[in-house]
Amino acid sequence: MDDAHLKEEGIASESLFEGNFLHAKRDTVRLPDGHTATREYVIHPGAVVVVPLLDDGRLVLERQYRYPVGQVMTEFPAGKLDAGESPLVCGQRELLEETGYTAREWAYAGLMHLAVGYSTEIIHIFFARGLTLGDRQLDHGEFVDVFTATPQELFDGCRDGRVTDAKTHSCMLWLQNVLSGVWTLDWQTLPAANGD
Repeated sequence: MDDAHLKEEGIASESLFEGNFLHAKRDTVRLPDGHTATREYVIHPGAVVVVPLLDDGRLVLERQYRYPVGQVMTEFPAGKLDAGESPLVCGQRELLEETGYTAREWAYAGLMHLAVGYSTEIIHIFFARGLTLGDRQLDHGEFVDVFTATPQELFDGCRDGRVTDAKTHSCMLWLQNVLSGVWTLDWQTLPAANGD
């Protein structure tokens, strides 16, 4: 498809805010019809979300307070990419830090754009299985409860509004299709993190 008739061209840019984590910008763009408009958006380093599958079919999930929305959210383990970090390494690090689990097998499911109207954020989706529980390594100031649920329990939570996190909803679409056999994953066995 030729998308030229939809594209906007940036003609000016200004920084509105630059913090430790996010950077907000306002750009002036030329619209396809020649007029101009402004676009305000947030530059985000990218992130990873992990769908951890226990051998008995349950899922590893977490609950944490999210200040911007003022409530405790149920989510799959996730976190932002560090500078120069690959998505797989980020997923392995976040799974261990937040839940204490390491995984023997990993499968990359794809990526999603979380908030295309105002953010550059991309989240890479990984599935992990062959889990081994160890010690969590939470970051300073991070408070997370880890729990397990069956896929049906999580489906029910998404349906009835107890689970409203967008990345978790998107991962549930993947999970539902993988469990039904409609979609497949390319599982890769990785060496143990400790070199064994």
